[in-house]
Amino acid sequence: MGQTLTADPQLHTAPVDGRRHRRVAVALTGRCMFEDRSEVACRILDMSAGGAAVAAPVGGDLKERVVAHVDQIGRIEGRIVRHLAGGFAFAYSVSQSRRDKLADQLTWIANLPLIGLAEVRRHVRVVPANPWSTLVLRDGSVQRCRVLDVSMSGAAVRVAVRPPIGAPVLLGRTRGKVVRLGRDDIGIEFADMKTDGLSACAVA
Repeated sequence: MGQTLTADPQLHTAPVDGRRHRRVAVALTGRCMFEDRSEVACRILDMSAGGAAVAAPVGGDLKERVVAHVDQIGRIEGRIVRHLAGGFAFAYSVSQSRRDKLADQLTWIANLPLIGLAEVRRHVRVVPANPWSTLVLRDGSVQRCRVLDVSMSGAAVRVAVRPPIGAPVLLGRTRGKVVRLGRDDIGIEFADMKTDGLSACAVA
């Protein structure tokens, strides 16, 4: 991974695949994981269906693979294409269907001011009052787990086992898959958006 960067309040963004994709200014928080499995908090400054500009304490190396878990957007994988002051830009490595979905999400975010909404509320993360649930793995084994936070699109869970990324799981009554392995938790992305995420993750 590249050198640590000094935070710059005047971070300058640069076009990310601007010739083909319209960029949308955003202020979304998330976490970025690099090839060496290190993980940092980040903030997305602008996005398109092809790439994003990111404010982060480290910049990674050019062409390094990075996986971003962005609130309100989900998991995006790509490669770093340039360094910025206090961050980096990366181009996505995703399927065309995922690009189409990203374009729809960004259109929604761009239109929020026009419909009188200051922020997206579909994927707000909350900490459940009763955090204890069960995680059913591919082999049918059941693990007791602690839900650290949950949203309509996924959850962060602390559990004794470490299922591989991509492994299907059942959190409470909600199907999903593992998309992130943190130091003390795993990230789960739900198969479908849940309007009742808290109750769906609870032990039946």
